[in-house]
Amino acid sequence: MLNNMTDTEEGEGGPNSQGDGNPKESSPFINSSSASDVEKSQQYDGKNMALFEEEMDNSPMVSSILSSLANYSNLPQGSKEHEEAENEEGAAPSKKKPAVKAPSLGTLMGVYLPCIQNIFGVILFLRMTWMVGIGGVFGSFIIVFMCCSTTMLTAISMSAIATNGVVPAGGSYYMISRSLGPEFGGAVGICFYLGTTFAGAMYILGAIELLLVYILPQAAIFKMEGLEGADMEAAMLNNMRVYGTIVLSFMATVVFVGVKYVNKLALVFLACVILSILAVYAGVIKTAFEPPVFPVCILGNRTLISKGFDVCAKVIERDNGTVTTKLWKIFCDSEFLNATCDEYFANNNVSEIQGIPGVSSGILAENLFGYYLEKGDFLEKRGISAMQDPDAPITNSNRYVLADITSFFTLLVGIYFPSVTGIMAGSNRSGDLRDAQKSIPIGTIAAITTTSIVYMSAVVLFGACIEGVVLRDKFGEGVDGNLVIGTLAWPSPWVIVIGSFFSTCGAGLQSLTGAPRLLQAISRDGVIPFLKVFGHGKANGEPTWALLLTASICEIGIIIASLDAVAPILSMFFLMCYMFVNLACALQTLLRTPNWRPRFKFYHWALSFLGMSLCLSLMFICSWYYAIVAMVIATCIYKYIEFAGAEKEWGDGIRGISLSAARFALMRLEEGPPHTKNWRPQIMVLVSVDSEQNVEQPRLLSLTNQLKAGKGLTIVGTSVVGTFLNNHAEAQKADQSLRKLMETEKVKGFSQVVISSNLRDGTSHLIQVGGLGGLKHNTVLVSWPRTWKQAEDNLRFRNFIEVVRETTAASMALLVPKNIAAYPSNGERFTEGHIDVWWIVHDGGMLMLLPFLLCQHKVWRKCKMRIFTVAQMDDNSIQMKKDLITFLYHLRIDAEVEVVEMHDSDISAYTYEKTLVMEQRSQILKQMHLTKNEMEREIQSITDSSRGSIRRKNPSNLQSQQSSEEPAGVSMEEKPEEESVAVSRPKQVQLIHNKNATPTSPTTPAGSAATPGSEVQMTWTDKAETQATACHPEQGGVKDIFNMKPEWESLNQSNVRRMHTALRLNEVIMKKSKEAKLVLLNMPGPPKNCMGEENYMEFLEVLTEGLNRVLLVRGGGREVITIYS
Repeated sequence: MLNNMTDTEEGEGGPNSQGDGNPKESSPFINSSSASDVEKSQQYDGKNMALFEEEMDNSPMVSSILSSLANYSNLPQGSKEHEEAENEEGAAPSKKKPAVKAPSLGTLMGVYLPCIQNIFGVILFLRMTWMVGIGGVFGSFIIVFMCCSTTMLTAISMSAIATNGVVPAGGSYYMISRSLGPEFGGAVGICFYLGTTFAGAMYILGAIELLLVYILPQAAIFKMEGLEGADMEAAMLNNMRVYGTIVLSFMATVVFVGVKYVNKLALVFLACVILSILAVYAGVIKTAFEPPVFPVCILGNRTLISKGFDVCAKVIERDNGTVTTKLWKIFCDSEFLNATCDEYFANNNVSEIQGIPGVSSGILAENLFGYYLEKGDFLEKRGISAMQDPDAPITNSNRYVLADITSFFTLLVGIYFPSVTGIMAGSNRSGDLRDAQKSIPIGTIAAITTTSIVYMSAVVLFGACIEGVVLRDKFGEGVDGNLVIGTLAWPSPWVIVIGSFFSTCGAGLQSLTGAPRLLQAISRDGVIPFLKVFGHGKANGEPTWALLLTASICEIGIIIASLDAVAPILSMFFLMCYMFVNLACALQTLLRTPNWRPRFKFYHWALSFLGMSLCLSLMFICSWYYAIVAMVIATCIYKYIEFAGAEKEWGDGIRGISLSAARFALMRLEEGPPHTKNWRPQIMVLVSVDSEQNVEQPRLLSLTNQLKAGKGLTIVGTSVVGTFLNNHAEAQKADQSLRKLMETEKVKGFSQVVISSNLRDGTSHLIQVGGLGGLKHNTVLVSWPRTWKQAEDNLRFRNFIEVVRETTAASMALLVPKNIAAYPSNGERFTEGHIDVWWIVHDGGMLMLLPFLLCQHKVWRKCKMRIFTVAQMDDNSIQMKKDLITFLYHLRIDAEVEVVEMHDSDISAYTYEKTLVMEQRSQILKQMHLTKNEMEREIQSITDSSRGSIRRKNPSNLQSQQSSEEPAGVSMEEKPEEESVAVSRPKQVQLIHNKNATPTSPTTPAGSAATPGSEVQMTWTDKAETQATACHPEQGGVKDIFNMKPEWESLNQSNVRRMHTALRLNEVIMKKSKEAKLVLLNMPGPPKNCMGEENYMEFLEVLTEGLNRVLLVRGGGREVITIYS
């Protein structure tokens, strides 16, 4: 399957790609046979499949292709790259074909841990405590819960999309573009790319902040000592820009030179993150009985910067005297007690509080509610009064801890949201996973659950352990410049500082590794023409130009230099991406496309819409102007992709817009055939009307409704005999009748009535001209001619065969329900039972798709699906069953599987007798000038002659057992299908035959041989066989049997083989599926010429004899079902 699937697919953006740019999944099996007629007859002669030998040109036996269908593997590379590699190898056969390494990653290493690493990040270590201090425990918990809920709902939608078939490497961009089309895919792909790129900038800024504030402050190029307000802020930002550019250049070089080392270091960075989080939890536990000592100095109710003094007091007692401290010297003009001091310093006392009172201190009550600050506000301790003259000027502000930005609830949302991104890490590795359909949902949801628990518990624990002023101290200025979350860690704050530094560096490298590849994938898709240059790279495929552009965009984030300003930008782009993931899932669910069969079942369109609404709301909550900018960017890209090279269409008013949209949609459909995953049966229902113009088979429309459920195109057509001028009123009446029945049966579609000189031409016209433009039917539904054996219906069954021929020529699928009156109405319900599929030849997957569609309807919903396929003598039935189970697993179809072994058997006397009667009847029916009574008498005389021949040759052994039954002609031509009773099949009199199917010797027969077609019943006995063998022992009874049946010698051996196939298949189908609610079966092709049309109908009659409801199915010559997403 690996080779078969890729060799026949055109790569993404390739010259033959259609629609969404996905590889065309034209079947490797349809129209692929080149065997000659001689080889074909040799291959299928004697294999019980002669009835289908005409189909082998375009419908191979299931047993021959099942292994190929099942044995595929997820590819670490995209489908296009794989195809190109295959093509190159095919062009150079001398080169040895390299082995493709099988995906080996499981749920833990492939999805769970990468998601954990990408979700936990810089915000947790640098801003989480500050968010809890500003927003309060309640407000922060709401923010965390809202953001985590958004990612959880998005993960549910993503899991549904990711498990809806095989997702090649490409992650979220692949999923969205293939679900919503290239326009949405390109727009969202660019948004996701920009989000990932700005995430790299955010991680680099976080690493620089850790370096310059907590690890090595003296490394600052622009010195900040002695600067106040704007000057100090400018110096800090300049340092961030310089060091950020240096680090960005270094990381880009590392990615360019050795990306494999980045991947190898991923586990080291992940270990740093996990150890840091464990250190925090250990510290929380330790505070319960031994809180760490981190004093905070408070002047009045203002928090003081801890640098510049050693004792938190104005004066101290030393040598029986009062001595001023360094703090006194900071606020006073001299060190003497009579010095002039700052007014606020003079009027308020200095107090020292414990920065981390511990989890059992009860500080949680104080931190429950928010404390939002304006830029430049003092960090004040709640519950302490201070004396202050409101009119006095503020002095020595650089000695207090101040708010560096104005804070509000929506800002906190924008800053926090990047800490929950990274949920796509597992789907981005889908090509490397052993079982992506299992690993992605479990790993992603487990990772989000884990991180959500950590975040929510962190909010509560930070509020319960740390003093409010310390929480609001973003850079730890009041606790000796320590990282605030580090003050809580055990055994040392340096565990957090070093761990978070390495984790942010690793996350930055990962972003610079992933973003260029995403841009390269978008460029190679060709959906955005001006980005094509970025699809090129080094010889090994590394995206050099994309890396250069990524580093340039990342530099924009570095120039912004503020972590708090960059975080909302990437929040916008990630939220935009998540919103469209939810939209894709919701639309797929509501549209109920046949290909939408996710293996992950715990999704619902309402959850997807809720997730989409949350994403949109969070975008505007974070920053309404950033949200508008992001949406404008996405809209511009969407429109560019949509109209690049396309005519812009304007309508006049609402009606004009509707007409333009319809015309545009029809023109788009004209561009090429639909992709396999978008294929659904667009049905043309051919019905007949009586003299009153009422529909004769209303249940056909019930079946149509059950197949369509209101989706796609349905055309109900009929033909009226006459001329348009004379019969227009009848046609209108027939059209009204069709519309009324369609409304009754709740069939959404169109009616079409054609007036023609005869029914044959009218039906042909309907098949040819139904539909409009690209909105045409691809499937024809016509009822089985129930009374085809009656002389007056001779023309009807010939019309039926012409319909079969025309649909085959037009590459349309054909559905023929037999015994349509027994099919359920839309009001009935099956509470149990089976829908049995007999998959004999591969016709593009119609037999798989139809029962799946039926089971979506409430009538058939409780029925279980069973799939039977036929194994020949030289087939490995055990392996066939395994392959079929694997194939159904990839198709996301639940069904029981059984492989039926049909061993080679000799053609029975019953088969010869039935073929003889069929051919005799066929000759008689050609004499259409005979009256009905004359025809019956002619048939009766032939059958009487046949009986007489048997009696003359073996009067003692062949005895008629039918003394009181109606004439054979009546039985053949007047008994309706529904009233026919299956005649019990005898033990077969078998004749060993050579490849020309010539009888050579009898075996031991017993029982009676019945011919239901003519109601002739005979008895073959052991005694007869014994006597025949005794008379001519040297010939083994050959001569006797041919003396018994001289007519057999002149039989068409092709008809004999076909009848043998029909009888054998009917025998096994009756054995397995007699009680099934519905049997779906491959419909053999009609004869290529008019000779033998009656025989063809007889073959189908024998094939389906005794079954209540049968749906005969012929594929349209293309794949209609796919394992891909």
